[in-house]
Amino acid sequence: MTQEDGDLDSLVRKRIRALRVAQGWSLEELASRAHLSQSSLSRIENGQRRLALDQLVTLARALDTTLDQLVETATDDVVTSPTIDSPHGRMRWTIKADPGMSVVRQRMTEPPPENPARMRAHPGREWLVVLSGTAILMLGHRRFRLEANQAAEFPTMMPHAIGADGGPCEILGIFDRDARRGHQGDSGDDAQGAPG
Repeated sequence: MTQEDGDLDSLVRKRIRALRVAQGWSLEELASRAHLSQSSLSRIENGQRRLALDQLVTLARALDTTLDQLVETATDDVVTSPTIDSPHGRMRWTIKADPGMSVVRQRMTEPPPENPARMRAHPGREWLVVLSGTAILMLGHRRFRLEANQAAEFPTMMPHAIGADGGPCEILGIFDRDARRGHQGDSGDDAQGAPG
């Protein structure tokens, strides 16, 4: 057994125990759900019994997870750097587990557009939180004032725009694939349509 195999073996055993404890289950309860004896499960968790693939599949099901998640290893590329768009005051991070999702941080200085024709509507959902300052979210015919630490979530088929109120504000938004596509063509003037 290589060092890497030993590390994975140890990780899987710790993960089984942590998932069991997170569910609030005793050894006896998980053993019953996985159709194992309590002593077998205890030896699996403590490294005194070899991990067998069929038992891992059964344990994954009993723990309401998948075999892939049970044996998943950490990757070396945990830290990511943003793509920076300085002229528009934006930083964008792609979420590795779901490349269709992205996180955007944007500094805004202008109020939202007065002209409803400049509001955007497109498929998707957006979630945003105001990090500093005050933002105005125009959503259809409604106007919402968002202070620091307040968040908003909305379907983007509703015409929407966001901007600063009374001074600069900074927002952090999370966009699904459709919402991100709806804002990819933003120019500097249209960027007030939403944070992404």
